[in-house]
Amino acid sequence: MKLKATSAAALIGMTSVAAHAQSSVTLYGVVDSGFLYQSTAAASFAPNAPNLGKVYRFKDGGIYSSGWGIKGSEDIGGGYKINFKLQSAFDSGTGKAGLSDTPGVTAAFNQYATVGVSGPFGKFDAGRQIVPMIWAMYDTDVRGAQYFGSILTAWLGMNQAGGWPGTSTNGSIGALYDSNALVYESPKFYGASVALEYAPGGVPGHFQGGTRESAVLKYSNYGLNLAAAYYNGHDANPFPATYPATPAIPATGQDNNRFLYVGAQYTFYGFSVSGSYGHGKNPANSSRADIDMYSAGLGYRFTPALKVTSGFYYLKDNNNSNNHSSEFAVGAEYGFSKRTTAYAQVGHVSNNGTMNQTIVYGQPVAPGESTTAAMIGVRHNF
Repeated sequence: MKLKATSAAALIGMTSVAAHAQSSVTLYGVVDSGFLYQSTAAASFAPNAPNLGKVYRFKDGGIYSSGWGIKGSEDIGGGYKINFKLQSAFDSGTGKAGLSDTPGVTAAFNQYATVGVSGPFGKFDAGRQIVPMIWAMYDTDVRGAQYFGSILTAWLGMNQAGGWPGTSTNGSIGALYDSNALVYESPKFYGASVALEYAPGGVPGHFQGGTRESAVLKYSNYGLNLAAAYYNGHDANPFPATYPATPAIPATGQDNNRFLYVGAQYTFYGFSVSGSYGHGKNPANSSRADIDMYSAGLGYRFTPALKVTSGFYYLKDNNNSNNHSSEFAVGAEYGFSKRTTAYAQVGHVSNNGTMNQTIVYGQPVAPGESTTAAMIGVRHNF
């Protein structure tokens, strides 16, 4: 009996070790900080925000935001894995966590809070996450959808023109993050793949209230990236500018957020070129938002450690020809190691009418004001 008990205990121990060997948990993060100079600035993205003059400041996120996360997976056999990911952005200057869907409210994990499964069929994740359209834009922009002068800041300019106040992550055109999202990503088939998203709104009495749906088709092979994205949202950005003094607008299922995007990038002999077209509108009220976005990019990798990228981004308000904006940015990045990169960037934006496209995410520009910005910084991964 004692021998049997000892053998059973040993067997259980071996099984536990084997199970543990098939699981992994990783703590990771990045700190991205620098100094920003901008020749004009505003205190908010309000359509009547005045120009407060030049600003010189410590700025988080010259390339992308600082952040940290925990991710893990468990191999359950047959080529299938159960995965989870928790990730939060934070401001390296203040230590504050990133914003959530609610204006002025931060979240412990504002970028990712997902659980899912992956296998031969592809990948499925459920929870708050970066939406597939953002990755489509990233893949087809030489500037890589950076926080300084890129397709991301141009798209944010569309949102600002559409009424997004910048106090939450709930945009008025497209989305950077979606809560309660169900996202499927297919395997690549001869370089082609598809991503599908659906986010139920959970609004009593309104099946479409607060819902989101999107689809992305991508191709990546032989140095060529192609992407097409469709995003549609109901009851987008329900918070008025005066929230919380003014309560949120009740969800009714109104279809008021649509974004279409097509883009391409080709890399050859160290050179990269890109171009794209995007269109954002409010289907329920096209007089409020109907904006075109064009981009072009050129870059060159001089060495494995050094690359220079540039991009031009143009916005046009189809409801008012006086409202248009053009932005140019150029930047250099040098990798001292696999984990540490230094960068220097400069950009100029010319805003006309009520447009207030920004050069760097998180630093507003007054409507109709042109401005020049420059930033140097370091990005370190851990």
